Amino acid sequence: MSGTRNKISDLNNHLFEQLERLNEEDLTGDKLKEEIARARAITGVASQIVANGQLVLKATIAKNEYLSRGEKLPPLLEE
Repeated sequence: MSGTRNKISDLNNHLFEQLERLNEEDLTGDKLKEEIARARAITGVASQIVANGQLVLKATIAKNEYLSRGEKLPPLLEE
């Protein structure tokens, strides 16, 4: 893996690219089935990426709330 960091905008671009591939009118038969399977795999991974992002956001909010109240962080949120 290279040193680049992926962003949600990259994920969005990949999803739209997949949508464009599925929308190709000459895509039929086995090629269409293969592209549908690929799309399912991509959306499955994308869903996990989004869920992970939501978890990170919730953990950050919880961490900030604990710190603002002067409380000790739960071990899971410690760095």
